[in-house]
Amino acid sequence: MTTHLVWFRTDLRLHDNLALAAACRDRQAKVIALFIATPQQWLQHHMAPRQAAYLQAQLNALQTQLAQKGIPLLFHDVADFAASVEVVKNVCDEHQVDRLFYNYQYEINERQRDSGVEKTLDTVTCQGFDDSVMLAPGSVMTGNHQMYKVFTPFKNAYLRRLKEGLPECVQAPANRDNGACETTEIVLNLPQEPFDTTLFPADEKTAIARLRHFCQQQAAEYEEKRDFPAIEGTSRLSACLTLGVLSARQCLHRLLAECPHAQDGGPGAVWLNELLWREFYRHLMTYYPELCRYKPFIAWTDNVAWNNDRTALAAWQQGKTGYPIVDAAMRQLNETGWMHNRLRMIVASFLVKDLLIDWREGERYFMSQLVDGDLAANNGGWQWAASTGTDAAPYFRIFNPTTQGERFDKEGVFIRHWLSELNAVPEKAIHEPWQWAEKEGITLEYPRPIVNHKQARIETLAAYEAARKA
Repeated sequence: MTTHLVWFRTDLRLHDNLALAAACRDRQAKVIALFIATPQQWLQHHMAPRQAAYLQAQLNALQTQLAQKGIPLLFHDVADFAASVEVVKNVCDEHQVDRLFYNYQYEINERQRDSGVEKTLDTVTCQGFDDSVMLAPGSVMTGNHQMYKVFTPFKNAYLRRLKEGLPECVQAPANRDNGACETTEIVLNLPQEPFDTTLFPADEKTAIARLRHFCQQQAAEYEEKRDFPAIEGTSRLSACLTLGVLSARQCLHRLLAECPHAQDGGPGAVWLNELLWREFYRHLMTYYPELCRYKPFIAWTDNVAWNNDRTALAAWQQGKTGYPIVDAAMRQLNETGWMHNRLRMIVASFLVKDLLIDWREGERYFMSQLVDGDLAANNGGWQWAASTGTDAAPYFRIFNPTTQGERFDKEGVFIRHWLSELNAVPEKAIHEPWQWAEKEGITLEYPRPIVNHKQARIETLAAYEAARKA
């Protein structure tokens, strides 16, 4: 009897899992699964305690699902990726594995780890799959066979490919003949904080139901509602995509089942656009691995003379900048491990363009807090906001945090939810509470603005212009 090993990483699901499906295709083969925790490696990459708790919950749910299929999940805990190479070799030797199946990860350290495994396993056939994307990196290229550096032409080319034929979703494996397996609780050796199970599905079945509900009830109105944080207008499925509890292909097929004209700009097109941004950043990472090493895509932006103001950085992190929309967003992040996408752009612009603090500080802090922290998406978003990345906003485009608040939380509903100290401030003054407080002779338990936006804008433009000329 041949033995197949499925190495799970960020693909914690049974449905539409390319590696798992391939391993189970031979009904005569014995199939075992493996997950290797690397806590020291994850901490070096600033894994958030809530994401660690979310990962642990998903692993235990996956173990139960696999056991019901007759597939045992082996769990090993080692320091880092280098040590995991030896674990894979030992598991293959112990269980006399003939074939190893896994889904690709595109970050540089993960690719080096997988290369090391393949070189180590002399007698085992290794097979990898482009599972975390809808179309494999390298399949959507310019006419000169180069990776796109701007999103819009990438999107247009991508949509053309999808119209030629959608990527298929594969079924969950059938039950194996050896019956159900025993399970043992998996505990990760990492700092953890509880996550809200009403916001983030804690198992695959719930995630699939959440996806179906969103596509049926909300995707068509996503364009109208997505920018307003007081409204539940987003899917909140990013954490599921990060750990692979859902696949991008599942999202695509479910969206098109409910919104069949999304590919042609009809209802659902804007949510499809978000899936394509995710693809864009993952494809980019495979062609520009320096993005994994805190390098800006636009080289001259490394010359910006950043402001190393630790007090201002701490005020931003704690939601005490004196700009209500910024502070409410940061407090949402700190309390829930998640932030609304419009707010991610606002707070990123504020850190970089108002405080002139290095975007890498913000990228690291987000990863340390986000339950949906994903290197490609997080790096891509921060470099977009900082005007350092591919398809970046021009450096002279700077969000005004006050007008952003007025536009996207006009009545201050979201702000009041997270800044209780502003509950007494009238609606018309909620975005500049200190002007009202001074006029009324009232002292607020809320900080004054730590920076003057107009003056900060002038200084930021000068700093970027000097860097560009240098």
